[in-house]
Amino acid sequence: MLRLKSSEPGFDQAFRRLVADRRESAADVSRDVQVILADVRNRGDAALAELTARFDHHRLVEDADWRVSAEDCHEAYQTLKPDLRAALELAAQRIRAFHEKQRPKNRDETDEAGVRMGAIWRAVDAAGLYVPGGRAAYPSSLLMNAIPAKVAGVERLVVVTPSPKGEMNPLVLAAAHLAGVDEVWRVGGAQAVAALAYGTERIAPVDVITGPGNAWVAEAKRQLYGVVGIDMVAGPSEILLIADGQNEPEWTAADLLSQAEHDPAAQSILITDDPLFADMVADRIGVELAMLPTARVAAESWNTHGTIIEVASLDEAPALANALAAEHVQIATDKPEALFKQIRHAGSVFLGRMTPEAVGDYVAGPNHVLPTGRRARFSSGLSVLDFMKRTSFIELDEAALKAVGPAAIELADAEGLTAHARSIEVRLGI
Repeated sequence: MLRLKSSEPGFDQAFRRLVADRRESAADVSRDVQVILADVRNRGDAALAELTARFDHHRLVEDADWRVSAEDCHEAYQTLKPDLRAALELAAQRIRAFHEKQRPKNRDETDEAGVRMGAIWRAVDAAGLYVPGGRAAYPSSLLMNAIPAKVAGVERLVVVTPSPKGEMNPLVLAAAHLAGVDEVWRVGGAQAVAALAYGTERIAPVDVITGPGNAWVAEAKRQLYGVVGIDMVAGPSEILLIADGQNEPEWTAADLLSQAEHDPAAQSILITDDPLFADMVADRIGVELAMLPTARVAAESWNTHGTIIEVASLDEAPALANALAAEHVQIATDKPEALFKQIRHAGSVFLGRMTPEAVGDYVAGPNHVLPTGRRARFSSGLSVLDFMKRTSFIELDEAALKAVGPAAIELADAEGLTAHARSIEVRLGI
């Protein structure tokens, strides 16, 4: 765990190293993924079967080995314990309500020159959702990806998820039923992303691929961008917690470990203006780890990437937060709004002492698929718009063309594009 003090010499250099740290895929991952993508593109289902047997120890032979039926998803939903089913339904309801308000409106207007113009929004025809199935199963992730797609109006929604040794998590299947997923395929890894992008004999291609995964999945999405649309290239999870000394060290330690348990490469950072509180949190981390079934992963993440930054005043925190551009930012103060107004780069912000990031992962409503690796500087979390595209339109009558056409002719001639100019001139009789 790294301890930094903003008042000490060398802080700026150490902080720049922290900001520049890339906890993402290495060059060998890129090369491996490139080989896998080419194999699936060239050999389709045969490559999928071989790679699934190698990595997941699951043989794809019969139809049931490849695809989970709608009946199986419904059965998984029906057999959930009542409290768990109610929790899943609450999450789905709140996620849907938030994302329904994101649907864009079409525009259709005519300006003073008589030119009619506007834009219409349409959903993509098909979307593919990657749901991890290795280190843990994430029904919440399925809901966060599938529900915005359905709200957007996507007609064909396809889930790919690995099934190690043929085992599927029933909660993921229940979430697929609840979200209205159309297809669930028992394939994962970079090869599943390739199948969604290129299509195979069994799996028809899609237009957009979203969803989190390991370094190979993220790299596959990066390499396939342009063949399909993607939500983002996501790296390991991260949380930045800005807290004064009035917080409970137990709560703060638990918040930091909530992201550390995701992955050994995850990063948890605390910024505080209270040195004693910083010491108490550091000590409490060990106590919390002792109680966690996920302690091995969380401890590796904290020991390798965890950071505590002591500042003279929390007024310093927004500038540091903007440089880090973290996926999750918690502001645990009595009046978080003042700091929040200065946070320009963050995937999602959690305000106040009673708003742990974990509630946003499940039931708050806003999407938990968020930019990592400082990408919050230029990108946003998953939304309905990721499953839609905008088409503009223009309509002119003769009067409108006379009003604006001559200027277009001048510009076309200036660019040396005489055919452009002529297509307007012939209509105006010039």
